Amino acid sequence: MQLKYLQTLIDGQDQINRVAALAWSPNNQKLAVATADRHVLIFDENGERRDKFSTKPSTPGNGKNSYLAIAQSDCIVFVYKFGDSWNDKKVICNKFVQPTAVTTLIWLSSGPIIAGLDNGKVRALHCKTNKSQTLYNGESLTISLSSNSKGNGFLSGHDDGTVIRFYVSDEGAEASGKLLQHHVPPIALAWPQGGVAVGGCDKKIYFYDNQGRQVKVFDYSRSDIERDLNIASSSPNGQAVAFGGFDRVRIYSWSPRLSAWSESVMKEIENIYTVSALTWRKDGSRLALGSVSGAVVLFESVLRRTIWQDKFELIFVAPSQLLVKSLQEPSEQMIIQSKLGLEIDDVRIMGKDNYLLARTEDSLILCDLTRNLISEVP
Repeated sequence: MQLKYLQTLIDGQDQINRVAALAWSPNNQKLAVATADRHVLIFDENGERRDKFSTKPSTPGNGKNSYLAIAQSDCIVFVYKFGDSWNDKKVICNKFVQPTAVTTLIWLSSGPIIAGLDNGKVRALHCKTNKSQTLYNGESLTISLSSNSKGNGFLSGHDDGTVIRFYVSDEGAEASGKLLQHHVPPIALAWPQGGVAVGGCDKKIYFYDNQGRQVKVFDYSRSDIERDLNIASSSPNGQAVAFGGFDRVRIYSWSPRLSAWSESVMKEIENIYTVSALTWRKDGSRLALGSVSGAVVLFESVLRRTIWQDKFELIFVAPSQLLVKSLQEPSEQMIIQSKLGLEIDDVRIMGKDNYLLARTEDSLILCDLTRNLISEVP
């Protein structure tokens, strides 16, 4: 995998100005940045800042078809409705008051908003009913949350080293409950394909299988330039994981054929200091990072790219996923992915450029490019 610098969205400062969180919209058109001064900046897909607004306090007077959920240390989660157009008015459509401070937050693609609290509880926030419920009590501070690629389950990491797995639907292959006991707080936590990835203050990255058994360790503890690992983010299809540390980002890739993880990229970024936020764009082609200095930098993430007869660009963002872009209509893009998680070996476009055929070891992927329809058959 290659990590190519695209642009700096926000310049860093000479003092601590931590970027608290980053989030891409599901349609890949908006990137939200939560800053240290309690503002949220919204950038478009070209990296241009299009909006800025301040967050609201839970109680007035105490301080300063798209939705954005914002967790705040004053014990409340706000959900903002943005609409489809940049001119649509922002509206707070949900308010979820919590018993203690919210320390971490994710929004499942196939379920509710999940909030981790500083008392160890993990709660589900339901937008349709505007009600919250406690899913379980982790017994120590919730420091990290990560969803799986299907969006129907998540992991929570707690200050005592506990990692808990929970499914919000009955489709989970494994049981919910405590998955593993890590030896340091799992502050950098991700749930990619094939298991769980954990990093922390020991300068080591651990990969566990779905039963919580350790399968791989990448040890950087003997390096003088390495520091704590603070954040992790899994790519949308789960075949890559990014870890952020001090002045660097590391990318680990999953090989479906070898059923193994390997380090594919180590990108040094001078003077960005500690990486505090990481997020992949939903099509897997972009990685955005934020730092404690307030900098936000955008990278392109690809395995390889080819041009098909000067008509289409084929961008492989993972072994089992590629983007198909029309060179005549650059805004038109289609995501081709093996639902079985198999490596795509060969791609051909045929039928007067209306159809695409992709081969894996055990399946064929058939695509109607004009109607955006995909089928995978053995």
